[in-house]
Amino acid sequence: MKPYSFTAGTLPLLVSIPHAGTALTPEVEQGLSDAAKALPDTDWHIPQLYDFVGEMGANILVGNYSRFVIDLNRPPDNAALYTTATTGLYPETLFDGTPVFTPGMTPDAAARQRYLETIWTPYHQKIAQELARMKQQFGYALLFDAHSIASVIPRLFDGKLPDLNLGTNDGASCDELITQGLMQVCQAQKAFNWVLNGRFKGGYITRAYGRPQESQYAVQLELAQCNYMDEAPPYGWRGDRAASLQPLLKDIIAALLRR
Repeated sequence: MKPYSFTAGTLPLLVSIPHAGTALTPEVEQGLSDAAKALPDTDWHIPQLYDFVGEMGANILVGNYSRFVIDLNRPPDNAALYTTATTGLYPETLFDGTPVFTPGMTPDAAARQRYLETIWTPYHQKIAQELARMKQQFGYALLFDAHSIASVIPRLFDGKLPDLNLGTNDGASCDELITQGLMQVCQAQKAFNWVLNGRFKGGYITRAYGRPQESQYAVQLELAQCNYMDEAPPYGWRGDRAASLQPLLKDIIAALLRR
């Protein structure tokens, strides 16, 4: 299995989807706990939800492996991104705190180093390559990191998560003009609630590649999954719900492109 799938576009926009993958290595597949076998923390159906970005002309990068193998949105040294509860480069607990692996069946250090070299590194090399290419061609580059998560996870956040959670690393990954444009789109609609730099401010991808001073802008959007899918196994796609959400997502992408 290749570490990622890439679709080239014509715009100065890269849409990164790091957590939709479900491929497993033999070590991970054999070691998963019963609770983890359904891959509950996957960003289910995100490529389908954002299928319109290809028609718009965006470049699209999708990770093929499950985050239970290696998390593409964590730093390679596994440094903590949040002071609150979270998961690391090699997740050993589900978001609810349940173990990912059966005792004694966690992949060893050699396997994990291999995942870093053959899965994590190629994904990030592709991000860097595409951003550099877009800047050379257009003079600037936009990175949109697309995510989703269950709407209620008491271990990670209180109550129900807002429908849309925009993150710009507290303004460090994106300039004010772009941020204002995104906020105006969210404020103009009433169907979905939203927040900027709330519980989800942007993970490693947003923080590492958002460099406004270098004409390189990054935004993360964490969506509450209840708005486009069933949050219980088998995590079915809900086209009726997605049809209400997708027009707003299109407006957000359009606002990003109006920088």
